[in-house]
Amino acid sequence: MATLPDLYTVRIRGRLGATALSAFPSMVSELKGSETVLTGLLADRSALFGVLEQIEALGLDLLELRQIRA
Repeated sequence: MATLPDLYTVRIRGRLGATALSAFPSMVSELKGSETVLTGLLADRSALFGVLEQIEALGLDLLELRQIRA
């Protein structure tokens, strides 16, 4: 049985440039003060862990990860 994608927001310290944002093609970015907020639908746990791995690989400071419930 297929599951529907879940909506997530990810808050990262700092303002990400175009190169760093290109690592998150399925997410929309928004600047909020000195932080970048990424929002997007992630198909499953594997996609979520992929985003987290990208954050770690880029050396970014993850501030918050939140799943948005309808």
